[in-house]
Amino acid sequence: MNSSGPVEVAEVAKSRSASHAIGLDEKHDLIIEPSIQETTICKGLDADAGTQSLDKIYPSDEDLRALRRVAGKVPWSAFTIAFVELCERFSYYGTTAVFVNFIQRPLPANSTTGALSAGANWDSDVPGALGMGQRASTGLTLFNQFWSYIMPLAGAFVADQYWGRFRTIFASIAAALLGHVILIISAIPKVIASPGGSIVCFSVGLVIMGVGTGGFKSNISALIAEQYREDRPYIQTLASGERVIVDPAATVSRIYLYFYMMINIGSIVGQVSMVYAERYVGFWLSFLLPTAMFCLCPTVLFMCRNRYYLIPPTGSVYSQAFRLWSLAMKDRWSFNPVRLFRGTSNSNDFWEHVKPSHLGANKPDWMTFDDEWVDEVGRGLKACVVFLWYPLYWLSYNQMLNNLTSQAATMRLGGVPNDIINNLNPLSLIIFIPIMDRIIYPGLRRAGFNFTPLKRITAGFLAAGCSMIVATVTQHYIYKNGPCGKNANYCLESEGKYTDISVWVQALTYVLGGISEIFASVTSLEYAFTKAPRNMRSLVQAVALFMNAFSSALGQALVSLSEDPLLEWNYGVTAILAFVGGAGFWLTNYKLDREEDQLNMLPQSRYQGNEKNDEESK
Repeated sequence: MNSSGPVEVAEVAKSRSASHAIGLDEKHDLIIEPSIQETTICKGLDADAGTQSLDKIYPSDEDLRALRRVAGKVPWSAFTIAFVELCERFSYYGTTAVFVNFIQRPLPANSTTGALSAGANWDSDVPGALGMGQRASTGLTLFNQFWSYIMPLAGAFVADQYWGRFRTIFASIAAALLGHVILIISAIPKVIASPGGSIVCFSVGLVIMGVGTGGFKSNISALIAEQYREDRPYIQTLASGERVIVDPAATVSRIYLYFYMMINIGSIVGQVSMVYAERYVGFWLSFLLPTAMFCLCPTVLFMCRNRYYLIPPTGSVYSQAFRLWSLAMKDRWSFNPVRLFRGTSNSNDFWEHVKPSHLGANKPDWMTFDDEWVDEVGRGLKACVVFLWYPLYWLSYNQMLNNLTSQAATMRLGGVPNDIINNLNPLSLIIFIPIMDRIIYPGLRRAGFNFTPLKRITAGFLAAGCSMIVATVTQHYIYKNGPCGKNANYCLESEGKYTDISVWVQALTYVLGGISEIFASVTSLEYAFTKAPRNMRSLVQAVALFMNAFSSALGQALVSLSEDPLLEWNYGVTAILAFVGGAGFWLTNYKLDREEDQLNMLPQSRYQGNEKNDEESK
């Protein structure tokens, strides 16, 4: 191993004590504060923190049922990655926050940059540039969502098989920076003066930035959780004498909760500042400042490169997984869907007969992996199936990125920019994430209720549905009390009139949406990481993200409802779909929920990939 390069370890030697990985506070509970030696962000980080020990006591089935579960210590290297994510989300959401106004609204009077100028009505006027209307803005923002969440599949493929997560992240950052620069060009006053040229330039920047965003997202979320090295629950005795289970799943859940909090800190700061930059200076500044912030991402990663735990790529692992699945499907194919379902529904039998130990001397030459990897692939496939319901969830979330911003513009703003109200969503996340981590989740564990990932996801669907009910009711009263009835946007644009309802009534919509994200979105990251084979984590993360892209494609089918007088139907249909998704999700996965501990405690495979890759990774 080259001591001057990244720490690339395929299998952690199980020989160190857990004393470095776990701390106790004065209340006899586990803490995540760093030791004195870890106070520097990068220098002095212990690359071996979190390694496993042979002397750990692992819980029995009775222990798993009876003992309280706690999270372990989060290594400091994870916090540097979380900061990188904060910078990236600042740049992404700071930029996209102004997309709706940039595309939908026309240039304000006497303005060349899109900002409001002298003589504007600061209580009701909104910035604009291209004046293409709400349907165009909804369509393009949905395309951006679709593209940014389909590209993680490509980023995962490159990372898992060829470059590894770290190199792929750097390449993705380069692509995203190029896209940001092109967006800046599209917002220069002389370019805005020709809306046709501006929208072409804007669209090109959107595509290139999406390539980088996708590659970054599928790998950064796996990289941060990999910094915690424990993979099996073990028993720890606290100073109080209480025996608890240090649960890696609880630790990964904590990592992703605070990872998501950093996402939303970056999001809210980026969105608020760029909305005011758009309002008072122009769109070019709203695109420039996020680009400057984004430059911190490669800087921090490069400075800390020697302190990260990196898993090397494993060559043809995707083709191996496909071959394994194809072999398992042999003699099970049928045009009769009932027979096909029966032939594949028993997951244990499905994978058992294709394990190397079962095939013995009859196993094919390409089968160079062990039985444990077969179990991991089966577990990862189950996770991918779980995510199939997510498009119905993301339909609700995506309303916050386009239609709810437009809804705000038709209400009494009181001098507040219409595209700043949606920051109540990240603000609610920042407030509720620590509450969930420190009060709600531990309280439920103490009460003996195992709030498993699948239960949390179901709750997320229900909260999203409630959020859309509030949006539907709000839109109903906008139409009912508005000066132009169900032509609220026309009334605003042609006559400058708005419905006399405070825009702050949207607060409940955004708060419920934020709570739903904690349950559904954060948990999807956790579930993808804990269920994926170690050498396919980027892929399973990408599948989870791809559901957002699929949701954006579904959202295109609802674009026809994204204008007056049909907006009540838009929000109402979305609410119904969220509730249907929640019910369908639980009914199809409640049996899998009972296997949570069993799936998390599968023995870890030692499969490294093909021989050539194994040799290169040594």
